[in-house]
Formats: sequence, structure tokens, C-alpha cells
Amino acid sequence: MNQMKIMSVFNQFPRWAATGLMLVLALPAAAQVKVGFVDVAKVLDQAPQAEAARERIEREFAPRDRELLAQQKEVRSLEDKLVKNAAVMSAAERQRQEADIRTLKRELRRSQEEFREDLNLRRSQELSKLQQKVGEVIQSMARSAQYDLIVTDGVVFASAKIDITDQVLKKLRAE
Repeated sequence: MNQMKIMSVFNQFPRWAATGLMLVLALPAAAQVKVGFVDVAKVLDQAPQAEAARERIEREFAPRDRELLAQQKEVRSLEDKLVKNAAVMSAAERQRQEADIRTLKRELRRSQEEFREDLNLRRSQELSKLQQKVGEVIQSMARSAQYDLIVTDGVVFASAKIDITDQVLKKLRAE
């Protein structure tokens, strides 16, 4: 009966978390098990490398962002001019300007979409590099401090006694 209760608890966790927990529980009671927890989301948010990546991306994409804002202003200006002068324009001139505005809006939407795609791709690249770095730091700390198990996502509770998130951040800040 106890085994069934334990298995029902494991079914609520991701497979890898349940496997790690089962390994810890399977170790002999006399053995000292050193377990640590890392809040990876906190590390990815607060690591100085994350801030540096955000700044790099901002510098890289700022010129394109300014260009898009200028194009938006231009389109609004042309729309305002059309509204203001529509009564004194010929029908052909009004249609030509409306067509020009539609074309500019289409180009602007396409440019904005390309900008978003490029920005998202760049963010993903930077996040991937940071995740790799964080993983390396955690593994290095685990080896040097002789941890038996370090858990991250999927943890419902971790006491401050085993939370090494701030230690990971400290090591990342030192690098």
C-alpha cells in the first residue's frame, strides 16, 4: 500500500525528477547524501551575463528600432496630410496617395515582422549560450562541493538549507 502511495506521488512529477528522487530514496539510510537546489529561472534573470546579453541585443537592434519608428511617423504624417487635404485634392491624386500609404504600411508591417523574428532569434541564441554557461557552473560547483544530486525545475519545495542558487549567481558574477 505504501509503495502505491509513493508511486502516485511520482506520477505527479516529471519523469526525470521522479527518477532522481527514487535514486536518492534508494540510497542506504546510513549514507550521507548531499542534495542541492538551483532556481534556474532566478539565475537566468539575475546573472550579470544575462544583463550583458540584454544590453548587447539592445545596442544591436536600436538602429533598426529607430528606423521603424521613423517609418511609422512618416506613415502617420502622410495619413494626416491626406485627411487634411482630401477636400481640395482631385480623386486621382487622393487615390494615388491612398495607394502609396497602403504600400508604405505593408512595407512597414513586413519590416516590423522581420525585426521581431530577428530579435527573437538573437534572444534565443543569447539565452542558449547563457543556459550552457549556467549548466557548466552548476556542474563545476557540484563536483567541487561533492554534491550527489542537484535539482532544478519541477521542484515543489526546496529548503534554504539546500538552495545553492545564490552561490551559483555569486560564481557567475565572479566570472
